[in-house]
Amino acid sequence: MDEEKIKSMINCPQPKDVTGLRGFLGLTGYYRRFVKGYGEIAAPLTKLLHKNAFHWNEEATIAFELLKTSMTTTPVLALPDWSLPFVLETNASGIGLGTMLSQNGHPIAFFSQKLSLRAHTKSIYEIELMAVVLVEQKWRHYLLGQKFTIISDQKALKFLLEQREVQPQFQKWLTKLLGYDFEILYQPGLQNKAADALSKLEQTAELNAMTTLGIIDIEVVEKEVEKDGELQEIIKKLEGESG
Repeated sequence: MDEEKIKSMINCPQPKDVTGLRGFLGLTGYYRRFVKGYGEIAAPLTKLLHKNAFHWNEEATIAFELLKTSMTTTPVLALPDWSLPFVLETNASGIGLGTMLSQNGHPIAFFSQKLSLRAHTKSIYEIELMAVVLVEQKWRHYLLGQKFTIISDQKALKFLLEQREVQPQFQKWLTKLLGYDFEILYQPGLQNKAADALSKLEQTAELNAMTTLGIIDIEVVEKEVEKDGELQEIIKKLEGESG
């Protein structure tokens, strides 16, 4: 097992409140069919979700560590199979964004980021679009040259590529998607459980490989876009066509 792939889950911080615990159980519960005895293992944690019952104890710690271990061993965590299509699930919440790359229901990698203060001023549509761009760049070694599906709880993203006229603030993100072969499917947040849970996990630890936590700094991303000469040429052409 690649140590870098499991370090993220192993280092996942202990939940400090019911909200954090719900996020953790939401993520692990999504894969309960792969974990033998999941209900029994998670029982000490689910008890803490009851009203005024969040009192962390040794029993909860043991259950928490057992679930993290279960999430980082087969058959839950899978290696990519290049003969199968990839699925990219995305979700943005008021806390952050979460994405998951999978094949046949098995996770390949997770990505989660906290929103910066400036990002909170953006529309959910733009944040989800940013999430798609960021993870496609991060996982380009998996996705470039492969046909894949993006699942989002934002209906507007489904019609992303069908729009003839695109607002200027979205053009720079759309150009980053050029060269990728994908389709976007709409799925309500209640069904998009893994990505939704990732977007709400506590962002207190530096995790990488399987899950990478950080802060979306829009200014940094925009500066990178400005420094990309080839991308700027594409943006100019798009602006010229829309003008």
